[in-house]
Amino acid sequence: MDAKHIEHFKQCVGVENVYDDKAHLIAYCYDATRTRYQPDAVIFPRDENDVSVILKYCNEHRIIITPRGAGSGFTGGSLPANGGVILAFEKHMNQILEIDMENMVAVVQPGVINMALQKAVEAKGLFYPPDPASQEYSTLGGNVSENAGGMRAAKYGITKDYVMALRAVLPNGEIIRAGKKTIKDVAGYNIAGILIASEGTLAAITEITLKLIAKPKMSQTAMGVFPTVNDAMNAVYKSMASGVTPVAMEFLDNLSIRAVEQKYHKGLPIEAGAILITDVDGNTQDELSAQLDLIEKAFHDNGCTAFKRAQNKEESNALWFARRNVSQCITVYGSKKLNEDITVPRSKLPDLLAEIGKIAQKYNVTVPCFGHTGDGNVHTNVMVDGSDEKQLEIGHHAIEEIFKATVALGGTLSGEHGIGLSKAPFMHLAFSDAEMELFRSIKKAFDPNNILNPSKMGL
Repeated sequence: MDAKHIEHFKQCVGVENVYDDKAHLIAYCYDATRTRYQPDAVIFPRDENDVSVILKYCNEHRIIITPRGAGSGFTGGSLPANGGVILAFEKHMNQILEIDMENMVAVVQPGVINMALQKAVEAKGLFYPPDPASQEYSTLGGNVSENAGGMRAAKYGITKDYVMALRAVLPNGEIIRAGKKTIKDVAGYNIAGILIASEGTLAAITEITLKLIAKPKMSQTAMGVFPTVNDAMNAVYKSMASGVTPVAMEFLDNLSIRAVEQKYHKGLPIEAGAILITDVDGNTQDELSAQLDLIEKAFHDNGCTAFKRAQNKEESNALWFARRNVSQCITVYGSKKLNEDITVPRSKLPDLLAEIGKIAQKYNVTVPCFGHTGDGNVHTNVMVDGSDEKQLEIGHHAIEEIFKATVALGGTLSGEHGIGLSKAPFMHLAFSDAEMELFRSIKKAFDPNNILNPSKMGL
């Protein structure tokens, strides 16, 4: 980037908010994928007006700009793949602007950490349910841009279900408002809906209005053990069809169970085909017990050999330990984890896991699976030796076949991680040429000069 551009940015937002030194460029060159693309500069906007000024200048001079929250994504959505400017929101635009108790909404800036909002609203008796695994460090702007989910999605849904309105800056610097604080709003196109999950390719989000709900008074955890993963998958959708909607319904297959046990020695049932861990919530113990009674019956009707109810917070944490720590443990099967978050209708989970088993056998790869079966979202991990190019190639072939099987079952390439760079080559498996062209038309309408986070989502 020409030095005159760096100097202009410093004049606009202050010397202390513009960096092109090596340390900052390295710090902002990667995300959770560990893939590296170095930007030319990192800018910390102080407010929405700064964002507008920066985008307008970049648009006029055809400078690539990539919005970024915490950089915790798993698909490269916030990587500066084409250089240019990183627009980083965590330094200044990180305030909870309002918690409106009367209308049960929160208004936040994009750099607010997810958990910070959860704690702030829970202190007032309210509840913001979306809980991605990265909730302690991921930002709400990033959550909206990727439409993040989490364990509570089985009952409460995902980020899009709570976004009521957005403020955003278009690539030409114009500021727009999409949506309202009202419960009902059918005036005009749903622009907020288009910006959600757009991965920063259409506009830079500067303010988010989120719906809140009343916080349930109580919750309880239980775990079921199954002889086969097929039994567990059948139990998922049959228990949810029995009249109860658990807050969470998570699973670990045998490979995942063994990996956690190998590392932590928690006494897990290593001979089990799978375990299911579930949470229910409500306002009385009778309500919780009634829900768990229905779940326990559905589990036993589908082969469950052991069912344990947590009696206190310590027992609950013990039951959840394996699920919360499994991702780091499965590296016992390989130094490189090709991690995908495929999603199918819940009733197709048994078919999906059966297909993954066949693909693993075909390519002679180890594929531990775990995830959010309450909403059909499976984290599939093809494990390979990261230093072996041949194994990496085989692993990527296996991933492609897993994607094909997922789409054939009526599923999608991603339930919460997004497409970014890593899944872009597979978009043709899920979308027709006409659909991809429609995506490109939307991108062009928002960003005719293609300066805002280009190359993402295959666009």
